[in-house]
Amino acid sequence: MNSKTVLLIEDNPSDIELTKRAFKKNNIVNEILVMEDGQEALDYLFNLSTSPEQMPVLTLLDMKLPRIDGLEVLNRIRSDKRTKRLPVVMLTSSKEEQDIAAAYDNGANSYIRKPVDFKQFVESIRTLGMYWLELNEPPPMRRE
Repeated sequence: MNSKTVLLIEDNPSDIELTKRAFKKNNIVNEILVMEDGQEALDYLFNLSTSPEQMPVLTLLDMKLPRIDGLEVLNRIRSDKRTKRLPVVMLTSSKEEQDIAAAYDNGANSYIRKPVDFKQFVESIRTLGMYWLELNEPPPMRRE
């Protein structure tokens, strides 16, 4: 894995496929590493053999996940010095004000609601990719 990998933490197979298709349609060539539940994602991120160079350049995190939900995943990412700087974008269908507030309160860098329309979703991914993968300068990842 290179330093331009995107970690997608999403349990809905349709949303995983839509995200991959939207990346491809926008010619975003970053590798997408998919974790389908919160525990799996945390196990990956906090694996002792995961070096700072192996950390994803961006994490796209759904709110509602099996085993450990998105807010708890975000909270754990922010509470560990190895991952606290990791850019995390909440990519979720919830438009509930309390979910948006909780995401930012727990340290989300951005909150994007998944559009229902594929064309709008493709445009959202294009904009997200342009900003987070081309314009944004990612923070250095810390070693233990």
